[in-house]
Amino acid sequence: MPNLKSVLVTGANAGLGKESARQLALLESTERVYLGCRNMEKAEAAKAELEEATGRRVFEILQLDVMDMDSVRAAVRAIPDSLDGLVMNAGGLGGPTPNATTREGSTHVFAVNVLGHALLVDELIAVGKLEKVAVFSGSEACRGVEKFRMKRPPFETSSTDELASVIDGSWLEGAYTAMTAYAASKYVAALWIGSMARRHPSIRFVTMSPGGTSGTAGTDGMQGVLRVLMKYLLRPLMVAFGLMHDVETGALRYVNALTDERYESGVFYGSAADATIGNVVDQATILTDLANEEFQDNAYEAIHRFLRPRSITPRSSPSP
Repeated sequence: MPNLKSVLVTGANAGLGKESARQLALLESTERVYLGCRNMEKAEAAKAELEEATGRRVFEILQLDVMDMDSVRAAVRAIPDSLDGLVMNAGGLGGPTPNATTREGSTHVFAVNVLGHALLVDELIAVGKLEKVAVFSGSEACRGVEKFRMKRPPFETSSTDELASVIDGSWLEGAYTAMTAYAASKYVAALWIGSMARRHPSIRFVTMSPGGTSGTAGTDGMQGVLRVLMKYLLRPLMVAFGLMHDVETGALRYVNALTDERYESGVFYGSAADATIGNVVDQATILTDLANEEFQDNAYEAIHRFLRPRSITPRSSPSP
């Protein structure tokens, strides 16, 4: 087990992020857990609850909004020392305007899940502040789950241009739902992590799905009726029928990926085919695209098109 003294968890004020921080604080080697949070009031409340729950004073709040690239850069500057580990947990369906675009030209749903994390990793590496392992929150949605009638997002070539069209929202000419955009974003991200693993062999990069998890903050990013149905009807039913596990189990997947070197760099781990809980397997055994190095490098290039300096005028938000 690697000695991880300091770890940053994004989206750490609730759900999987908060639970991951709690579990990390209980490891003997942990000296500092940075709580990467957008809302400082919620961050302070989470810190107090975590200190009470663990009996440890190892938590440090780091203001970080992964949808705001200036906030990401400021957060990296604010970290005083290098990190041993990073959990890229923040994400969701992009809030009320998932297809609106940021200054960089990325949709909100892609920015909050992937683009901000990609910049965070690049900036940390550039200044020598990421030492050992980075874990990205994947999703089985990107390869489809037939049991839930969740189809794999359709890609014709996985070229750089096609993957970039996911980022700017022009993919499928915008004729897709926020959930499909979310699934496509996670597909691009898993490929990007594969490319990062080859580009930075001294750091272990792992994509780990937390699986279908009850008690997460993800429903807050859903819209209208869908949010109500998921929170009060669908999620309780899925738990009752053994189709979801609790937040402790979901967060443990992240912690295991961080601390167990048997999880190999560049690999996307998630539930078995047609499942969202249970033991994890290499998702490339289900969707071979995920191990395609050309596709991985295409994802890296597509993402960095939006991180290089350029002049962008955000387009108006289409109807959800």
